[in-house]
Amino acid sequence: MGDEGLRAVFLVQRPVLLRLLTARLGNRDDAEDALQDMWLRIDQLAEQPIAQPAAFLFRVAANLATDRRIAAGRRGSRDAGWMETQPDAGEMPDAERTLVARSDWQAVEETIAEMPERMATALRLFRLEQRPQRAIAEQLGITVSGVEKLLQRAYKKIQERLDFDGAGSGGAHRLDSERGSDRAG
Repeated sequence: MGDEGLRAVFLVQRPVLLRLLTARLGNRDDAEDALQDMWLRIDQLAEQPIAQPAAFLFRVAANLATDRRIAAGRRGSRDAGWMETQPDAGEMPDAERTLVARSDWQAVEETIAEMPERMATALRLFRLEQRPQRAIAEQLGITVSGVEKLLQRAYKKIQERLDFDGAGSGGAHRLDSERGSDRAG
């Protein structure tokens, strides 16, 4: 039986195939999708004789149902894994924390720009490029102890700047609108 015969058998067997796929997949919508896939596969078959076209169609339907269940299981596992790695709402930064972080970063950048060149270089090499203190000492032509002292002074300058910028709010960072509400009294 050729391709036309297989199409004819499919059309005759469609209601039974739909019931089979609905039972195996659990819902009619997925079964209809599987039937559509079957029709496309049948349409792509070359003119080749099939001895038992009904049995062939039921085997194709069973294989499609199995493939779809496996794919759904993998999709579910992948989605569950993805959801497990996503941060909770409490872990996400709110708008205020984001603004404070940007403000702090800007203050750090300004402080580094105001530092003596050697101190800023040591800080960038150590913190940003993650170079060992010994390599920094060799590059700057100073001792490792000298690098440690430069880094300590750099950290102190940054901390003083951040403390100074937050001093107007009692050491805690708050939005300007909140600061204004403290003053109106």
